[in-house]
This record gives sequence, C-alpha cells and structure tokens, in this order.
Amino acid sequence: MCTLEKRGNFFILTLTGDDDHRLGPSLINSILKALSQVKAQATPGSVLITTSHGKFFSNGFDLPWALAAGSISGARDRLNHIIQIFKPLVAQLLSLPMPTIAAIAGHAAAAGFALALSHDYLIMRSDRGVLYMRELDLGLTLPDYFTALFMSKMGSSLAMRDLILRGMKVRGEAAVRIGVVESTHHGEDGVANAAVQLGEQLAARKWDGEVYAEIRKSLYPEVSEVLGLRGKAISISKL
Repeated sequence: MCTLEKRGNFFILTLTGDDDHRLGPSLINSILKALSQVKAQATPGSVLITTSHGKFFSNGFDLPWALAAGSISGARDRLNHIIQIFKPLVAQLLSLPMPTIAAIAGHAAAAGFALALSHDYLIMRSDRGVLYMRELDLGLTLPDYFTALFMSKMGSSLAMRDLILRGMKVRGEAAVRIGVVESTHHGEDGVANAAVQLGEQLAARKWDGEVYAEIRKSLYPEVSEVLGLRGKAISISKL
C-alpha cells in the first residue's frame, strides 16, 4: 500500500508494507487514489515527493500474484491486467500539475524503474540501490508505453541499450553520469533530505501547475501520445 502526507507545499507519497513494493492491483490502485488527491489539492508551489520503506523502491510488477492464477493463460491475463492499470498511473504522473521527485532509497527494478522514471527528478543513494530492467531475463516484452517512456527520458541510446538489452544494473553514481539521476546521497536520510531541499527550491518558484503540466507533456511528445495525454491551450496570465 501507500500513504500520503501533506507537509506545507509538499505531498509525500510513501510506498509501505513489505520490502518489495511490487506493483499489483492493490498497490497501483492505492497510488492512483493518492495521486487523485494530490491533483485535487494542488496549488501553485506544490511538489510531490515519492519514496518508500525498505530494500526496494519497487521490485516491479507483482509477478507472484500473476503466477498464483495457477495456469499459463491465467497468469498471462493477470499480467496483462497489471500492465493496463499501470498505464494510467504513469499518465497521472506525467500530467500532474506540479514538479515531481522520486527519492530512491533502494533498488528500482523493471516497472519500479519505470515508476521512478515517470517523475521529473530522480535522487538515489550512493551507498545502496540499483536501477535495472530484468524483462529480457524473465522472457517478457516491454509494453509500448515503457518503450516510449525510456526513449523520452533517456538521452543516451547506448545507456538505454545496456539497461534494457543487457539487463545492466546501474548504481547511483553511474546513473548520474548517464543523465538518468539528478544526484546521489549517502544513506536513506541523505536521499530524503536532498529531495526536500530540491523540493523547496522548486516550490519557491510557485509555478502555475496547469501550465507546468502542459509544458511537461510537450517536452515528452512521444510518451504523451502513447499514453493518450492531449495538450490544451493555456491563456497567458502574467502578461
């Protein structure tokens, strides 16, 4: 599950429960409900910080739940269901009317990595945690919106190749070098403090959230199109 706390301009969304934070129907629906609350309560200067407890930021889709269906066809149906309901979660993050920060204090694997990458800024631990995609090892293809997300958010085709076609595990400092992560910090507290510090800088700008969301969508047109996020005209209110 997840919890949502409002601290001044900050919305703190925390993945709770076991260490894996696997993205199954229960957790996905819980996050979607929290993001709906965030959107409804957004004001100029709002910022979302997403974090987690335990070893993992998220260990990807809930494959144990899918396999518990008891048959290959049942497992496939469950996995396809997860893929479909995770898509609007990515869309919510990419259209949220405020800056978003993923404070990654543990591993972010597969869909867990995609969850983190759906935020504007990623901050990692320097002493623990990796980003990695394990679909090739598991014999799973990538959903179209995953491919569009990685192509939109990663500037290096070589880094994307190594992450997706080699299953390379990337630690914090390397993730900074390839332009995926904003910065790294020691320990869970270091990541949390850095996320708050960055959030304070962003909140101080008091941007119009609707304008922020529209500019973000225009910055990533490919994934926005795949997710069905249509742009809309915004009046210029400060001129």
